[in-house]
Amino acid sequence: MKLGVVMDPIESINFKKDSTLAMMLEAQERNHEITYITSNSLFIKSGEAYAQSSRIEVRNDPSDWFSLGEEKRIKLSELDSILMRQDPPFNSEYIYNTYILEMASRSGVNIFNNPKSLRDCNEKVFATEFPQCCTKHLVSSEKSLLLEFVEDHGDTVIKPLDGMGGASIFRIKKSDPNLNVILETLLKWFAPILVFTSEEISNLINKNNSSIHEETFMQIPKKWENNELNKKWNKLYKIKQEANIAIEEKRAKKIIGSSLEANIIITTNDENLKLLDDLDLSEYFITSKASKIKSNNKDELRIEVKKAEGAKCPRCWKILQDKCQRCAEASSN
Repeated sequence: MKLGVVMDPIESINFKKDSTLAMMLEAQERNHEITYITSNSLFIKSGEAYAQSSRIEVRNDPSDWFSLGEEKRIKLSELDSILMRQDPPFNSEYIYNTYILEMASRSGVNIFNNPKSLRDCNEKVFATEFPQCCTKHLVSSEKSLLLEFVEDHGDTVIKPLDGMGGASIFRIKKSDPNLNVILETLLKWFAPILVFTSEEISNLINKNNSSIHEETFMQIPKKWENNELNKKWNKLYKIKQEANIAIEEKRAKKIIGSSLEANIIITTNDENLKLLDDLDLSEYFITSKASKIKSNNKDELRIEVKKAEGAKCPRCWKILQDKCQRCAEASSN
């Protein structure tokens, strides 16, 4: 059987508990031909469903669990069956993908699970069909109803319908005199960092259709200001920007995949080296390895990017020549 698997990027899965990988391993064991399709590669052209895809070989190896063949464009009708394993959130991309899979189904491809069922049985709202299995609950975008529910039931959890993995969940207690202030203040603090999430929550609890990003940001207390620290982080940010540019150039040339495949060497002046002394460089630059070299040129800042050598740590995904001590210690604890 020619089996297509629509999923999130396989390099980002949790090897130890990913059920999609387990299914692919079993399908391969039964001699089925597996085609890997990422959730953003489905498309419709002239009334037919297509995907950018790759043949994939999977392995039960926590340091090296897959190999991809050459990417090519296929009609979904070339497949016998498609396993839809895209993770939530249940957003517009997810819904559009179910329409594309429905088109493939009409051409004779078996789709697991039924695309219509994936739309109709969204995990959070569909659960309300079984109230006997649920705690007291309310589904609403009306702020006054949400506040009334909190007053009626006390200790309450508020979450957006299209979130996942514990993102954007708030716990609020009954008769909290600052409930509105808490909600508004949290949103304003989060807005510059969690841009889209903050906007979604703001739209959920407010009915004035204004954007949280049009609000005035809170006054920063004077005692929080630290000009020296600000200068330091501006300089560090500049170094990181240069590193990101160098890493992206290597990615564009297919020398590395993600930044975690990179080993970077930073050549710069003594002042910059002192700024970097207090940092875990590989963590700051999100690479497997990072080192620094002193330059006698006070204006020099040069980033060299090499492909990291060694084996991938199954826990942190860094590519290291020696066993990852930090992950080993964390696992033992």
